[in-house]
Amino acid sequence: MTTNWIDVLLWGVLPYVMVVVLVGGTIWRYRYDRFGWTTRSSELHESRLLRIGSPLFHFGLLVVIVGHVIGLVIPASWTAAVGVTQEAYHVQALVLGGIAGFSTLAGIAILIYRRRTTGPVFSATTRNDKVMYVVLVAAIVAGLATTLLGAAGGEGHDYRASVSPWFRSLFVLQPDIASMAAASTGFHVHTLIGMALFVIWPFTRLVHAFTAPLQYLFRPYIVYRSRAGGPAARPARRGWERV
Repeated sequence: MTTNWIDVLLWGVLPYVMVVVLVGGTIWRYRYDRFGWTTRSSELHESRLLRIGSPLFHFGLLVVIVGHVIGLVIPASWTAAVGVTQEAYHVQALVLGGIAGFSTLAGIAILIYRRRTTGPVFSATTRNDKVMYVVLVAAIVAGLATTLLGAAGGEGHDYRASVSPWFRSLFVLQPDIASMAAASTGFHVHTLIGMALFVIWPFTRLVHAFTAPLQYLFRPYIVYRSRAGGPAARPARRGWERV
């Protein structure tokens, strides 16, 4: 299969441009906007919808990420070698991917509704984050569509025979442009939206995903005391108090 210059630009050049912007933008953000490297937590303004939408979004997204890693990184021959047939893989991709995708979409819908209808939360939303929400929702919707198309079967919708080889080829700096060009339009759209999301990633609140608070695992316990049982509610005693 021959490739034209558009395919070369989209699937041979653009992915590396995305990586340069992602890495360079992240370094720039950490160096010049370290105090802005935050989620801009708004829990104090509204917590009811946040308690519903945030777990739906984050846990659903975690399953989506795991599914992408398995589908794109692990070759189909490896899963077949351990006894997972192509039909079984498509079924689990449809069930787990569909549930995770709809959970993620429901979660982000709740979070966007909360952000738009809660005045102080909306006021704290930057222009970059507004663009990010649009691209993020588009990526989730496109991902759900490609999940349903892939589960429907057919050579044109089998991303493990087209998108996955192209994705793995990027890491060895020999992009398999022909494989990606042979994928269906739905996968092309989903991939382009995904790359757009990573391009704007360093300049939005999504950058907090690169910061893991590992020190929380080793910090000392924090002791909380209620007002009713605090020192002011009982006579002072000499010596150390038991914790």
